[in-house]
Amino acid sequence: MTVSVIVGTQWGDEGKGKITDILAADVDLVVRYQGGNNAGHTVVVGDKTFKLHLIPSGILYPNCCCVIANGVVIDPTVLLEEISILRKKGIQITPDNFKISGFAHIILESHKELDNRQENRRHDEKIGTTGRGIGPCYTDKVKRSGVRMIDLFYPDELRKRLIKNHDMNETDIDALCKIGNELKPFIIDTSLFVNQAISDGKRVILEGAQGTMLDVDHGTYPYVTSSNPIAGGACIGVGIGPHKIDSVIGITKAYATRVGEGPFPTELTDSLGDKLCQEGAEFGTTTGRQRRCGWLDLVVLKYAVRVNGITSMCLTKLDVLDKFDSINVCTHYELDGERIDEFPMALHAFSNCKPVYTTLPGWNADTSQITRYTDLPKAAQAYVQFIESKINVKTSMISVGSKRNQTIHLVVV
Repeated sequence: MTVSVIVGTQWGDEGKGKITDILAADVDLVVRYQGGNNAGHTVVVGDKTFKLHLIPSGILYPNCCCVIANGVVIDPTVLLEEISILRKKGIQITPDNFKISGFAHIILESHKELDNRQENRRHDEKIGTTGRGIGPCYTDKVKRSGVRMIDLFYPDELRKRLIKNHDMNETDIDALCKIGNELKPFIIDTSLFVNQAISDGKRVILEGAQGTMLDVDHGTYPYVTSSNPIAGGACIGVGIGPHKIDSVIGITKAYATRVGEGPFPTELTDSLGDKLCQEGAEFGTTTGRQRRCGWLDLVVLKYAVRVNGITSMCLTKLDVLDKFDSINVCTHYELDGERIDEFPMALHAFSNCKPVYTTLPGWNADTSQITRYTDLPKAAQAYVQFIESKINVKTSMISVGSKRNQTIHLVVV
């Protein structure tokens, strides 16, 4: 049995799509376990760039089966568009290599409308939602008034529920049912499917969206997403027991970024922040919004290691730091004159934390074509080793560019 969870250790955008794509070459199943099309994964293969929002990165391999599990909320229109775009690029998508959970909830037009109205009413207290209807869909799920993919099989009952609970008109209902007919061949009991695959000795990746600090329970609440990106969320979002997970791979950007509102202690609002943004092309796959950039925060990273049970780390975008003379790493905070080594529970306390940095030398060398760890500049190796020593987790992979071959493999995950 080999089941691995891939989780972001920061505020999302850590490069999970590329790492999933690389690891998917040697697995049988890639399973998305939470979130919706508010997430975005960019994968570069040769001269082609694939931007995925719902379908797992493993779809680019013909022998890999991809699953959207019950913990995901699905915009059917967006999903059909994504399938169409991938097919036009020569990617085969059939019921044999793509499955959708009948228990996954459906994002309705009313969810998107409500999402935008709620965000507009927040004025100076905006959360930074993408407006994709994710939060309202999860709210209806918890309120027990949601609509699930399996409901598409029973249009008469679905029609009654949509009119009663969501005040939908006949035109919109007919449009949803039409889209549902196109997706029906993919809809199965994915919990049964994944558990059987694990029993059969298949190799499985459970892929999360967003990151630890956006987790609704463990992140910077209320500036969080509406689901559980952390590794524990994989069990609920897929429908497997925790004893079936063998490893948790933490994807960590070599610096830090955040999209939307909320506290970000190491954020750089000066020319260095602008340089990180430009060198890292830090613009969102889903929204196109410019990401806030800052130095790596080891307090956040240690917290992510703890709440996820991370067993190995993949360090991404190391090449973005190639042109810096020196690099700061936050090792702890200061709050009201006291040293803080752990992520504080109160949001206002986290907002007032001042980062305390250790300054490491830069390497001023191009790392983007390096594929062996020993060929990295000594200062780059020292940077990796410094991070490992502080979080007590070994690095299994280092990404030095967006392409598959721009990757350094250290150990087998």
